[in-house]
Amino acid sequence: MKLKNTLAMTLVTAFVGTAALAGAVIQNGVSAKGQVLTNGDGMSLYIFDKDTPAVSNCYDDCAVKWPPVEASNSARPQGAYGIVLRTDGSRQWTHNGMPLYTWFKDGAPGDITGDGVKGVWHLARP
Repeated sequence: MKLKNTLAMTLVTAFVGTAALAGAVIQNGVSAKGQVLTNGDGMSLYIFDKDTPAVSNCYDDCAVKWPPVEASNSARPQGAYGIVLRTDGSRQWTHNGMPLYTWFKDGAPGDITGDGVKGVWHLARP
């Protein structure tokens, strides 16, 4: 599915409807299921029901299948976008407190094959 009306965001400098994410890009995109958050490559982002606000519970094999959206050391929280420190010392972007992930089976921009996996993975919505 081709993404339409993407809105680039970076989380260092904020503009109305746009935020710059030092070293990362999160965009608003449109999928077959409506508006979703995507990374800079247009790949859909997901949230995990077993996470809690500002706490990731996806490690080891889970993190291989659901790669965390990594935040650089220079990245700073901005608005609805925050950063959680993972137990391995890496930093991960959050949206409204919930850690963000991609899905290893999504092969092209606009794919949303991770939505509903095991009933605990869901598309991240703007």
